[in-house]
Amino acid sequence: MGKLSLPRKVTVLGSTGSIGVSTLEVFELAGLELDVVGLTAGRNAAKLAEQALRWRPQVAVIEDERGLPELRDRLKGSGIRVEAGAQSIVDVASADAQWVMSAIVGFAGLAPTLAAARAGAIVALANKESLVCAGPSLLRTARLAGGMIIPVDSEHSAIFQVLDPSAATHVKRLILTSSGGPFRDASHAEMAAATLEQALAHPNFSMGAKISIDSATMMNKGLEVIEAAYLFSMPPERIEVLVHPQQIIHSLVEYADGSTLAQLGPPDMRPPIACAFAWPDRLPWPAKSLDLVTAGPLTFQAPDPVRFPALTIAKDALTAGGRAPAAMNAANERAVAAFLDRRIRFLDIPRVVRETLERMDRVTDRSHNDSDAVESARNTDAEARRMADEVVSGQFAA
Repeated sequence: MGKLSLPRKVTVLGSTGSIGVSTLEVFELAGLELDVVGLTAGRNAAKLAEQALRWRPQVAVIEDERGLPELRDRLKGSGIRVEAGAQSIVDVASADAQWVMSAIVGFAGLAPTLAAARAGAIVALANKESLVCAGPSLLRTARLAGGMIIPVDSEHSAIFQVLDPSAATHVKRLILTSSGGPFRDASHAEMAAATLEQALAHPNFSMGAKISIDSATMMNKGLEVIEAAYLFSMPPERIEVLVHPQQIIHSLVEYADGSTLAQLGPPDMRPPIACAFAWPDRLPWPAKSLDLVTAGPLTFQAPDPVRFPALTIAKDALTAGGRAPAAMNAANERAVAAFLDRRIRFLDIPRVVRETLERMDRVTDRSHNDSDAVESARNTDAEARRMADEVVSGQFAA
Protein backbone atom coordinates (compact mmCIF):
# COMPACT_ATOMS: atom_id res chain seq x y z
CA MET A 1 0.00 0.00 0.00
CA GLY A 2 1.38 3.41 -0.96
CA LYS A 3 1.75 6.33 1.38
CA LEU A 4 -1.59 7.85 2.27
CA SER A 5 -2.22 11.55 1.76
CA LEU A 6 -4.18 12.35 4.92
CA PRO A 7 -5.22 15.64 6.54
CA ARG A 8 -2.88 16.60 9.35
CA LYS A 9 -4.68 19.51 11.01
CA VAL A 10 -8.18 18.64 12.19
CA THR A 11 -11.05 20.07 14.23
CA VAL A 12 -13.94 18.11 15.72
CA LEU A 13 -17.11 20.11 16.30
CA GLY A 14 -19.33 18.25 18.76
CA SER A 15 -16.54 15.98 19.98
CA THR A 16 -18.44 14.63 23.02
CA GLY A 17 -21.47 13.39 21.07
CA SER A 18 -21.70 9.93 19.53
CA ILE A 19 -20.24 10.93 16.15
CA GLY A 20 -17.50 13.02 17.75
CA VAL A 21 -16.54 10.19 20.09
CA SER A 22 -16.51 7.75 17.16
CA THR A 23 -14.32 10.14 15.17
CA LEU A 24 -11.68 10.28 17.87
CA GLU A 25 -11.98 6.52 18.29
CA VAL A 26 -11.19 6.02 14.59
CA PHE A 27 -8.12 8.24 14.96
CA GLU A 28 -7.05 6.22 17.99
CA LEU A 29 -7.61 2.81 16.40
CA ALA A 30 -5.80 3.89 13.23
CA GLY A 31 -2.82 5.00 15.32
CA LEU A 32 -2.99 8.60 14.08
CA GLU A 33 -1.26 11.44 15.85
CA LEU A 34 -2.77 14.63 14.54
CA ASP A 35 -2.43 18.36 15.01
CA VAL A 36 -5.83 18.99 16.58
CA VAL A 37 -6.82 22.62 16.13
CA GLY A 38 -9.99 22.50 18.20
CA LEU A 39 -12.46 20.33 20.07
CA THR A 40 -15.92 21.64 20.95
CA ALA A 41 -18.82 20.44 23.07
CA GLY A 42 -22.24 21.65 24.13
CA ARG A 43 -22.38 21.06 27.89
CA ASN A 44 -20.19 18.07 28.82
CA ALA A 45 -17.15 19.81 30.28
CA ALA A 46 -15.78 16.67 31.93
CA LYS A 47 -15.76 14.65 28.70
CA LEU A 48 -14.37 17.55 26.70
CA ALA A 49 -11.51 17.97 29.17
CA GLU A 50 -10.73 14.24 29.03
CA GLN A 51 -10.57 14.38 25.23
CA ALA A 52 -8.49 17.56 25.27
CA LEU A 53 -5.89 16.03 27.58
CA ARG A 54 -5.54 13.09 25.19
CA TRP A 55 -5.49 15.00 21.89
CA ARG A 56 -3.94 18.30 23.03
CA PRO A 57 -5.93 20.71 20.84
CA GLN A 58 -4.95 24.33 20.53
CA VAL A 59 -8.35 25.26 21.97
CA ALA A 60 -11.24 23.51 23.73
CA VAL A 61 -14.59 25.28 23.49
CA ILE A 62 -17.76 24.61 25.43
CA GLU A 63 -20.93 26.24 24.12
CA ASP A 64 -22.72 26.49 27.47
CA GLU A 65 -20.81 29.21 29.30
CA ARG A 66 -21.88 27.75 32.65
CA GLY A 67 -19.44 24.90 31.99
CA LEU A 68 -16.46 27.23 31.50
CA PRO A 69 -15.26 27.24 35.14
CA GLU A 70 -15.22 23.43 35.27
CA LEU A 71 -13.43 23.19 31.93
CA ARG A 72 -10.83 25.72 33.04
CA ASP A 73 -10.27 23.86 36.27
CA ARG A 74 -9.86 20.49 34.58
CA LEU A 75 -7.44 21.88 32.00
CA LYS A 76 -5.49 24.13 34.35
CA GLY A 77 -1.78 23.98 33.59
CA SER A 78 -2.25 22.00 30.36
CA GLY A 79 -1.44 24.88 28.04
CA ILE A 80 -4.70 24.30 26.19
CA ARG A 81 -6.67 27.48 25.53
CA VAL A 82 -10.20 27.34 26.93
CA GLU A 83 -13.16 29.30 25.55
CA ALA A 84 -16.96 29.27 25.72
CA GLY A 85 -19.96 30.40 23.73
CA ALA A 86 -21.45 29.91 20.28
CA GLN A 87 -19.25 32.55 18.66
CA SER A 88 -16.12 30.84 19.94
CA ILE A 89 -17.26 27.63 18.23
CA VAL A 90 -17.71 29.54 14.97
CA ASP A 91 -14.24 31.02 15.45
CA VAL A 92 -12.57 27.64 15.90
CA ALA A 93 -14.50 26.30 12.90
CA SER A 94 -13.01 29.17 10.88
CA ALA A 95 -9.45 28.36 11.96
CA ASP A 96 -6.85 26.75 9.74
CA ALA A 97 -7.82 23.08 10.03
CA GLN A 98 -7.63 21.09 6.81
CA TRP A 99 -10.44 18.75 7.89
CA VAL A 100 -13.42 19.56 10.11
CA MET A 101 -15.89 17.05 11.52
CA SER A 102 -19.26 18.81 11.78
CA ALA A 103 -21.07 16.74 14.40
CA ILE A 104 -22.95 19.37 16.42
CA VAL A 105 -26.57 18.25 16.74
CA GLY A 106 -29.36 20.55 15.65
CA PHE A 107 -29.65 24.03 14.15
CA ALA A 108 -26.70 25.18 16.29
CA GLY A 109 -24.41 23.34 13.87
CA LEU A 110 -25.29 25.51 10.86
CA ALA A 111 -23.17 28.61 11.58
CA PRO A 112 -19.94 26.73 12.43
CA THR A 113 -20.38 24.38 9.47
CA LEU A 114 -20.75 27.32 7.09
CA ALA A 115 -17.71 28.93 8.73
CA ALA A 116 -15.61 25.82 8.12
CA ALA A 117 -16.78 25.67 4.50
CA ARG A 118 -15.98 29.35 4.02
CA ALA A 119 -12.46 28.69 5.34
CA GLY A 120 -11.90 26.12 2.58
CA ALA A 121 -11.73 23.06 4.83
CA ILE A 122 -12.83 19.57 3.92
CA VAL A 123 -16.02 19.29 5.97
CA ALA A 124 -17.09 15.83 7.10
CA LEU A 125 -20.80 16.53 7.49
CA ALA A 126 -22.84 14.78 10.16
CA ASN A 127 -25.11 17.77 10.90
CA LYS A 128 -28.37 17.29 8.98
CA GLU A 129 -29.65 20.79 9.67
CA SER A 130 -26.80 22.42 7.73
CA LEU A 131 -28.00 20.83 4.51
CA VAL A 132 -31.73 20.88 5.22
CA CYS A 133 -31.76 24.56 6.21
CA ALA A 134 -29.08 25.97 3.90
CA GLY A 135 -27.93 23.21 1.57
CA PRO A 136 -27.44 25.20 -1.64
CA SER A 137 -25.56 27.98 0.18
CA LEU A 138 -23.37 25.53 2.08
CA LEU A 139 -22.38 23.57 -1.03
CA ARG A 140 -21.79 26.73 -3.05
CA THR A 141 -19.68 28.24 -0.26
CA ALA A 142 -17.48 25.15 -0.02
CA ARG A 143 -16.99 25.01 -3.78
CA LEU A 144 -16.03 28.68 -4.08
CA ALA A 145 -13.59 28.40 -1.16
CA GLY A 146 -11.86 25.38 -2.69
CA GLY A 147 -13.08 23.01 0.02
CA MET A 148 -15.36 19.99 -0.06
CA ILE A 149 -18.39 18.58 1.72
CA ILE A 150 -18.16 14.82 2.38
CA PRO A 151 -21.26 13.25 3.96
CA VAL A 152 -20.90 11.11 7.09
CA ASP A 153 -24.46 9.81 7.45
CA SER A 154 -24.14 6.18 6.41
CA GLU A 155 -26.80 6.49 3.70
CA HIS A 156 -25.23 9.50 2.01
CA SER A 157 -21.73 8.15 2.50
CA ALA A 158 -22.87 5.02 0.66
CA ILE A 159 -24.14 7.04 -2.30
CA PHE A 160 -21.01 9.20 -2.24
CA GLN A 161 -18.88 6.07 -2.52
CA VAL A 162 -20.75 4.38 -5.39
CA LEU A 163 -22.00 7.36 -7.43
CA ASP A 164 -19.58 7.80 -10.32
CA PRO A 165 -19.42 11.57 -11.01
CA SER A 166 -18.61 10.92 -14.67
CA ALA A 167 -21.83 8.90 -15.01
CA ALA A 168 -24.08 11.09 -12.85
CA THR A 169 -26.27 12.04 -15.81
CA HIS A 170 -27.09 8.35 -16.24
CA VAL A 171 -28.44 7.86 -12.71
CA LYS A 172 -32.05 6.70 -12.72
CA ARG A 173 -32.68 6.90 -8.98
CA LEU A 174 -31.10 6.97 -5.55
CA ILE A 175 -32.41 4.53 -2.95
CA LEU A 176 -31.91 5.27 0.75
CA THR A 177 -32.42 2.43 3.19
CA SER A 178 -34.04 2.61 6.61
CA SER A 179 -34.35 0.26 9.55
CA GLY A 180 -38.03 1.20 9.75
CA GLY A 181 -37.66 2.06 13.42
CA PRO A 182 -39.59 0.50 16.30
CA PHE A 183 -42.95 0.72 14.48
CA ARG A 184 -41.83 -0.91 11.26
CA ASP A 185 -44.47 -3.65 11.56
CA ALA A 186 -46.96 -1.87 13.82
CA SER A 187 -50.51 -1.11 12.76
CA HIS A 188 -51.83 2.43 12.50
CA ALA A 189 -53.89 1.82 15.64
CA GLU A 190 -50.84 0.60 17.55
CA MET A 191 -48.89 3.68 16.49
CA ALA A 192 -51.77 5.94 17.56
CA ALA A 193 -51.56 4.42 21.05
CA ALA A 194 -47.74 4.30 21.17
CA THR A 195 -46.05 5.33 24.39
CA LEU A 196 -42.92 7.46 24.64
CA GLU A 197 -40.96 4.45 25.85
CA GLN A 198 -42.02 2.40 22.83
CA ALA A 199 -41.07 5.19 20.43
CA LEU A 200 -37.61 5.52 21.99
CA ALA A 201 -36.85 1.81 21.64
CA HIS A 202 -34.88 1.70 18.38
CA PRO A 203 -34.39 -1.92 17.24
CA ASN A 204 -30.73 -1.54 16.21
CA PHE A 205 -29.09 1.46 17.87
CA SER A 206 -28.95 3.34 21.14
CA MET A 207 -29.37 6.99 20.13
CA GLY A 208 -30.36 10.30 21.64
CA ALA A 209 -34.04 10.96 22.25
CA LYS A 210 -34.58 13.37 19.33
CA ILE A 211 -32.92 11.08 16.78
CA SER A 212 -34.76 8.05 18.16
CA ILE A 213 -38.14 9.72 17.71
CA ASP A 214 -37.19 10.88 14.19
CA SER A 215 -36.38 7.26 13.40
CA ALA A 216 -39.74 6.14 14.78
CA THR A 217 -41.67 8.64 12.60
CA MET A 218 -39.22 8.15 9.71
CA MET A 219 -38.71 11.90 9.62
CA ASN A 220 -35.01 11.09 9.73
CA LYS A 221 -35.42 9.60 6.25
CA GLY A 222 -37.41 12.61 5.14
CA LEU A 223 -34.53 14.85 6.18
CA GLU A 224 -32.12 12.51 4.41
CA VAL A 225 -34.13 12.73 1.19
CA ILE A 226 -33.68 16.51 1.28
CA GLU A 227 -29.97 16.12 2.02
CA ALA A 228 -29.54 13.68 -0.86
CA ALA A 229 -31.32 16.00 -3.27
CA TYR A 230 -28.89 18.81 -2.45
CA LEU A 231 -25.73 16.72 -2.16
CA PHE A 232 -26.22 14.84 -5.41
CA SER A 233 -28.32 17.33 -7.44
CA MET A 234 -31.20 14.89 -7.68
CA PRO A 235 -34.91 15.81 -7.99
CA PRO A 236 -37.20 14.39 -5.27
CA GLU A 237 -39.08 12.09 -7.66
CA ARG A 238 -35.82 10.21 -8.28
CA ILE A 239 -35.07 9.56 -4.62
CA GLU A 240 -36.74 6.64 -2.88
CA VAL A 241 -36.67 5.02 0.56
CA LEU A 242 -36.75 1.29 1.26
CA VAL A 243 -37.16 -0.31 4.67
CA HIS A 244 -34.24 -2.70 5.18
CA PRO A 245 -34.32 -4.00 8.78
CA GLN A 246 -30.87 -5.60 8.73
CA GLN A 247 -29.15 -2.30 7.77
CA ILE A 248 -26.41 -4.07 5.84
CA ILE A 249 -27.04 -2.25 2.55
CA HIS A 250 -26.81 1.44 3.36
CA SER A 251 -27.93 2.91 0.02
CA LEU A 252 -28.12 2.04 -3.66
CA VAL A 253 -27.63 3.88 -6.94
CA GLU A 254 -29.60 2.66 -9.96
CA TYR A 255 -28.31 3.58 -13.41
CA ALA A 256 -30.22 3.92 -16.67
CA ASP A 257 -28.77 0.68 -18.05
CA GLY A 258 -30.36 -1.40 -15.29
CA SER A 259 -27.26 -1.71 -13.11
CA THR A 260 -27.75 -1.05 -9.41
CA LEU A 261 -24.68 -0.45 -7.24
CA ALA A 262 -24.87 -0.80 -3.45
CA GLN A 263 -22.54 -0.10 -0.55
CA LEU A 264 -22.62 -2.71 2.21
CA GLY A 265 -21.20 -2.84 5.69
CA PRO A 266 -22.04 -3.59 9.32
CA PRO A 267 -24.27 -0.99 11.02
CA ASP A 268 -21.42 1.13 12.41
CA MET A 269 -20.78 4.87 11.99
CA ARG A 270 -17.01 4.52 12.10
CA PRO A 271 -16.49 3.31 8.49
CA PRO A 272 -18.24 6.40 7.01
CA ILE A 273 -16.12 8.58 9.30
CA ALA A 274 -12.93 6.84 8.16
CA CYS A 275 -14.06 7.22 4.54
CA ALA A 276 -14.68 10.96 4.98
CA PHE A 277 -11.31 11.43 6.64
CA ALA A 278 -9.14 9.67 4.06
CA TRP A 279 -11.09 10.21 0.82
CA PRO A 280 -10.14 9.44 -1.93
CA ASP A 281 -7.75 7.10 -0.09
CA ARG A 282 -8.88 4.43 2.37
CA LEU A 283 -7.82 4.52 6.01
CA PRO A 284 -6.52 1.23 7.44
CA TRP A 285 -7.98 0.66 10.88
CA PRO A 286 -9.27 -2.51 12.62
CA ALA A 287 -12.76 -2.30 11.16
CA LYS A 288 -15.09 -5.24 11.58
CA SER A 289 -15.49 -7.18 8.33
CA LEU A 290 -18.91 -7.89 6.90
CA ASP A 291 -19.76 -11.60 7.05
CA LEU A 292 -22.62 -12.18 4.63
CA VAL A 293 -22.85 -15.84 5.62
CA THR A 294 -23.81 -15.01 9.19
CA ALA A 295 -25.69 -11.81 8.32
CA GLY A 296 -28.75 -13.84 7.36
CA PRO A 297 -31.36 -12.94 4.72
CA LEU A 298 -31.53 -9.33 3.56
CA THR A 299 -35.13 -8.14 3.28
CA PHE A 300 -36.78 -5.01 1.91
CA GLN A 301 -40.21 -3.41 1.93
CA ALA A 302 -41.73 -0.15 0.83
CA PRO A 303 -42.59 2.26 3.67
CA ASP A 304 -46.31 2.80 4.22
CA PRO A 305 -47.12 6.47 3.47
CA VAL A 306 -50.22 6.32 5.68
CA ARG A 307 -48.34 5.16 8.77
CA PHE A 308 -45.25 7.24 7.94
CA PRO A 309 -46.49 10.51 6.39
CA ALA A 310 -43.22 12.30 7.28
CA LEU A 311 -41.68 11.05 4.03
CA THR A 312 -44.39 12.73 1.94
CA ILE A 313 -44.17 15.90 4.03
CA ALA A 314 -40.42 16.10 3.44
CA LYS A 315 -40.70 15.57 -0.31
CA ASP A 316 -43.41 18.23 -0.49
CA ALA A 317 -41.15 20.65 1.41
CA LEU A 318 -38.26 19.86 -0.92
CA THR A 319 -40.46 20.45 -3.97
CA ALA A 320 -41.75 23.75 -2.51
CA GLY A 321 -38.17 24.86 -1.93
CA GLY A 322 -37.25 28.22 -0.48
CA ARG A 323 -37.87 28.32 3.26
CA ALA A 324 -39.98 25.16 3.42
CA PRO A 325 -37.24 22.62 4.31
CA ALA A 326 -35.91 24.83 7.12
CA ALA A 327 -39.44 25.44 8.40
CA MET A 328 -40.19 21.72 8.31
CA ASN A 329 -37.05 20.94 10.31
CA ALA A 330 -37.91 23.53 12.97
CA ALA A 331 -41.52 22.40 13.24
CA ASN A 332 -40.41 18.81 13.62
CA GLU A 333 -38.00 19.72 16.42
CA ARG A 334 -40.78 21.46 18.34
CA ALA A 335 -43.25 18.64 17.72
CA VAL A 336 -40.74 16.03 18.91
CA ALA A 337 -40.03 18.14 22.00
CA ALA A 338 -43.77 18.28 22.74
CA PHE A 339 -44.02 14.49 22.41
CA LEU A 340 -41.01 13.98 24.67
CA ASP A 341 -42.77 16.21 27.21
CA ARG A 342 -45.88 14.01 26.79
CA ARG A 343 -47.96 16.97 25.59
CA ILE A 344 -48.98 15.38 22.28
CA ARG A 345 -49.42 11.84 20.98
CA PHE A 346 -47.01 10.07 18.68
CA LEU A 347 -49.02 10.45 15.47
CA ASP A 348 -49.55 14.13 16.26
CA ILE A 349 -45.88 14.79 15.41
CA PRO A 350 -46.29 14.74 11.60
CA ARG A 351 -49.66 16.50 11.93
CA VAL A 352 -47.99 19.40 13.75
CA VAL A 353 -45.33 19.62 11.07
CA ARG A 354 -47.83 19.59 8.22
CA GLU A 355 -50.10 22.15 9.87
CA THR A 356 -47.14 24.43 10.56
CA LEU A 357 -46.03 24.33 6.93
CA GLU A 358 -49.58 25.08 5.79
CA ARG A 359 -49.72 28.12 8.05
CA MET A 360 -46.28 29.44 7.15
CA ASP A 361 -45.96 32.25 4.64
CA ARG A 362 -44.36 30.39 1.73
CA VAL A 363 -42.37 33.25 0.32
CA THR A 364 -39.64 31.62 -1.73
CA ASP A 365 -36.20 32.89 -0.81
CA ARG A 366 -33.79 32.02 -3.59
CA SER A 367 -31.14 34.56 -2.67
CA HIS A 368 -27.60 33.72 -3.68
CA ASN A 369 -26.17 35.96 -0.98
CA ASP A 370 -24.51 33.22 1.05
CA SER A 371 -23.34 35.66 3.75
CA ASP A 372 -27.01 35.97 4.80
CA ALA A 373 -27.69 32.21 4.75
CA VAL A 374 -27.42 31.77 8.51
CA GLU A 375 -29.57 34.80 9.30
CA SER A 376 -32.22 33.81 6.77
CA ALA A 377 -32.34 30.26 8.11
CA ARG A 378 -32.40 31.54 11.69
CA ASN A 379 -35.39 33.79 10.97
CA THR A 380 -37.27 30.94 9.28
CA ASP A 381 -36.38 28.60 12.12
CA ALA A 382 -37.64 31.02 14.77
CA GLU A 383 -40.89 31.73 12.90
CA ALA A 384 -41.61 28.03 12.33
CA ARG A 385 -40.89 27.17 15.96
CA ARG A 386 -43.35 29.81 17.15
CA MET A 387 -45.95 28.55 14.69
CA ALA A 388 -45.45 24.92 15.70
CA ASP A 389 -45.79 25.80 19.38
CA GLU A 390 -49.07 27.55 18.60
CA VAL A 391 -50.30 24.48 16.71
CA VAL A 392 -49.36 22.21 19.62
CA SER A 393 -51.02 24.36 22.24
CA GLY A 394 -54.08 25.08 20.14
CA GLN A 395 -54.98 21.78 18.54
CA PHE A 396 -53.00 18.80 19.66
CA ALA A 397 -52.74 18.96 23.41
CA ALA A 398 -52.97 15.44 24.81
